[in-house]
Amino acid sequence: MTALPVESAPLARPRGRAAVVARRFLRNRGALAGACVLLLLVALAVLGPHLTSWTYSTVDYTALREGPSADHWWGTNRIGQDVFAQTVRGLQKSLVIGVLVALFATGLAALVGACAGYFGGWSDRALMFVVDLLLVFPSFLVIAVVSPRLRGAGWFAFVGLLAVFGWMITARVVRSMTVSLKEREFVRAARYMGVGPFTVIVRHVLPNIASFLIIDATIAVGGAVMSETALSYFGFGVQPPDVSLGTLIASTTGAAITYPWMFFFPAGLLIVFVLAVNLVGDGLRDALDPSASGKGARRAA
Repeated sequence: MTALPVESAPLARPRGRAAVVARRFLRNRGALAGACVLLLLVALAVLGPHLTSWTYSTVDYTALREGPSADHWWGTNRIGQDVFAQTVRGLQKSLVIGVLVALFATGLAALVGACAGYFGGWSDRALMFVVDLLLVFPSFLVIAVVSPRLRGAGWFAFVGLLAVFGWMITARVVRSMTVSLKEREFVRAARYMGVGPFTVIVRHVLPNIASFLIIDATIAVGGAVMSETALSYFGFGVQPPDVSLGTLIASTTGAAITYPWMFFFPAGLLIVFVLAVNLVGDGLRDALDPSASGKGARRAA
């Protein structure tokens, strides 16, 4: 008697790492909420100037310190400038500064840390000496002293100053990770095959620590925005007539009680942005490295 053929169930296609990471991230409600808030803030920064007829520098002499109204949604400041237009402009500037500082600082940390850990010897000692030296310097005071001398170079020089003093701790972590990675079989095999050291670093070392670098860069955006805000608050950051969240908060602190709309809108956006970035950073940590927390490990299943 001939056996009837049995239809086999189709094999499940293995999911790629990106799909698994995305699935873990989407399961994290806090991270998802933070990502949605970040997207909304970016949309506000990009589309906000097109939603109103006022620019951040336009002065309405008929509405001085006027509360929120149909003409000025978030009110006006002491000289009649639209608070909504100014806050959107400040959000734009702070976002750009935060992203650029995070990219430059993380890139520099990855390069220095990977080179120090991979080459070792005198290269390691020299690079770590520079790192330790910069860690000793009071970065806030150095930036406060140097930034007034670079006002003619614009805000991009300010970005460079923040990036120069924001990469050292990350570089130390990258160095430690590289020291352990360079003894792995795939790195040793690449060296034995005659692959150049910088090629090994770019193709084998950095991709294996990419998850840490992504998390660090995400959290560094929030830190850079807070640093920019603090320095601008004391007059060492973005210079007028341009504005940032820090300059807006600094110029309206005295009116926080009497004219609250002038202060609480930029301050509120700053708080919401930093909280959203931290939520996204925590979510990326759990998604990329589930073993980093018990909560992430349970979600990895």
